[in-house]
Amino acid sequence: MKKRILHSGILLLSICLVVITSHAQEAKARIVEDGGTGPFKAVMMADPSLPTHTVFVPQDLTAFGDDHKLPIIAWGNGACFNSPWEHVNFLNEVASHGFLVIAIGLMPKEEGEQIRDRSQSVQLIDAIDWAIAQASDKDSRYYQKVDINKMAISGMSCGGLQTLEMAADPRLTTIVVCNSGLFENPVGRMPGMPQVSKERLADIHTPTLYMLGGKTDIAYENGMDDYKRINHVPIFMANMDVGHGGTYAQPHGGEFAKVATAWYQWQLKDDAEAGKLFTGNPCGLSQSDVWTVEKKNLP
Repeated sequence: MKKRILHSGILLLSICLVVITSHAQEAKARIVEDGGTGPFKAVMMADPSLPTHTVFVPQDLTAFGDDHKLPIIAWGNGACFNSPWEHVNFLNEVASHGFLVIAIGLMPKEEGEQIRDRSQSVQLIDAIDWAIAQASDKDSRYYQKVDINKMAISGMSCGGLQTLEMAADPRLTTIVVCNSGLFENPVGRMPGMPQVSKERLADIHTPTLYMLGGKTDIAYENGMDDYKRINHVPIFMANMDVGHGGTYAQPHGGEFAKVATAWYQWQLKDDAEAGKLFTGNPCGLSQSDVWTVEKKNLP
């Protein structure tokens, strides 16, 4: 009898451990706003295979496969925070248009003080490496659904510095720099943030979008100076007079999300209609009442 009880107890404990382990491997997920305005309602996830990042992706992946894959977008946060809590509306909106968006850091808390630990620029590359691995992993929900030939790194403020620090990666298709720009002499200017010199702008090898918050944006002078120096790749500069905070927290990411999404659709999905916002003389975005624009090396 005692042996049976002992055996049953061990069996029950084993079952409990299996259940706990199973639940531990499940991705935590949360719907942001209404899933976004795009054709593919998105979800914010903490994937156990990438615990250092937060994933924004269409909820239903059945529409994606050989002829329709998810381009990759890696995102660096303002202040280099190790969580994208300032940008969830913006990132979710982009994902709802059919992108795999991977933000540096832990999934934002639903309530209470948000995570303010600092991240590292290399985490942008970690995100890309993970997505590429997922595309060829038969056990992954992203198997054969990710376009490993179309990828971007992007970021806001300190995340923009991280983007510029990693811009030399040869796998990149485009970069997007938001409310950011390099210092003429970066050493000691912003402790804990990338100390990237203006010479690194020469490492950019892809079409580049800058979005700034106008003259009240603390990054305005640095960003505009970057634009003046970058003459070797197609580059588009968009300014909206909203200051350093942009429109990321507005419903569906506001105007910044609209412009960034169009750029990603053009650069990563070859969407010529979306590209009309940035091409032509005048270009489509120049007709806006809220944006002022400049461009170089673009049709």
